[in-house]
Amino acid sequence: KQWYQRRVAITAGEFNFSKMSHRKFRAPRHGSLGFLPRKRCARHRGKVKTFPKDDKTKPCHLTAFMGHKAGMTHILREVDRVGSRSHKKEVVEAVTIIETPPMIAVGVVGYMETPRGLRSFKTVFAQHISDECKRRFYKNWYRCKKKAHTRTGQKWADEDGKKSIDADFDKMTKYCVAIRVLCHTQPKLFKLQEKKANIMEIQINGGDIAQKVDFAKAMFEKPINVKDLFSQNEMVDIIGVTRGHGYKGVTYRWGTKKLPRKTHKGLRKVACIGAWHPSRVCFSVPRAGQFGYHHRTEVNKKVYRVGVKGDAKSASTPFDLTDKPITPMGGFHHYGQINEDFLMLKGCVMGPRKRVLTLRKSLLVHTKRVALEKINLKFIDTASKWGHGRFQTDGEKKAFQGLLKKDREME
Repeated sequence: KQWYQRRVAITAGEFNFSKMSHRKFRAPRHGSLGFLPRKRCARHRGKVKTFPKDDKTKPCHLTAFMGHKAGMTHILREVDRVGSRSHKKEVVEAVTIIETPPMIAVGVVGYMETPRGLRSFKTVFAQHISDECKRRFYKNWYRCKKKAHTRTGQKWADEDGKKSIDADFDKMTKYCVAIRVLCHTQPKLFKLQEKKANIMEIQINGGDIAQKVDFAKAMFEKPINVKDLFSQNEMVDIIGVTRGHGYKGVTYRWGTKKLPRKTHKGLRKVACIGAWHPSRVCFSVPRAGQFGYHHRTEVNKKVYRVGVKGDAKSASTPFDLTDKPITPMGGFHHYGQINEDFLMLKGCVMGPRKRVLTLRKSLLVHTKRVALEKINLKFIDTASKWGHGRFQTDGEKKAFQGLLKKDREME
């Protein structure tokens, strides 16, 4: 008996049963269920589903804007965050450039409160509406009769029509709790192939209802600039549709583990898609399907710079005095040049180049040091994004390499 106990102890010491590995039967799931259903978005433009909370003590202002993603570059800046390891140190960060030409206000919508939420009460359109905006109301502009909003202009020209319009504005002031402005983009300023304007409702916050209605009336048929909404160091939210990837398998779409190499009929699969009962596939089981082109909202993107149209020094800084615009040499990939106002945002945003994005004022009151930090740009990269990018400007390249044959012939 003693011999047997001693032999068991030796065997346990040799094989160390207490530390033997075992198969894990539980693991965190792959992919988030918070974004279901992962299907193609019904709309191409990002929709604002929640506007910032209204504060009547502030002056009237708009809460959203639209622009197109142009491309990315990088900047050098000095961190100003006391207590951080990066304080007073230089960091290089990626930034996104969003071109934001002026938008045009063409209407106003009043919303009244109901037991089931807000309901549109009255809509008033401006007297003149451009063809860019009217194109959005038709599927085929070439074949249509182009009669949209012809009576709207007649209403403004007639005395009785003006009285009815004033009556609508008075009813808005009396019954409505929210006022939103109908604004559209100007595709002719983007130099893209699209001709239809993107239209959206932008809520007016600040002031009482009468002030909001007057504010909206004063904006009719006038351009709205991005610098009137956003400023440097501000935090904004980006709403848009992600880059589409088509029909993808379960390993790419959900990040599930690949099966062993010798697996029959493929290994980029889910081995078991459910128990015998319930005799159906549960919604939470990863499956192949559409990946990308989903509606998403990214919050708290910091504005590093608000650019103005026609500024030849839009990429210059106090530390880099070179006269250079924000467009890199050779232009942004598959976009071209920035000829209008633009926003420079920290990091990346959803969607491919040329995708229309909605910029919304932040829903939060920011108190963190990262959000309140003042941005001090030292350098903005404008080297070519097509190659290795050795030169920041065309003049710098010619000074180093000399003139080309075609440039000498022009002289």
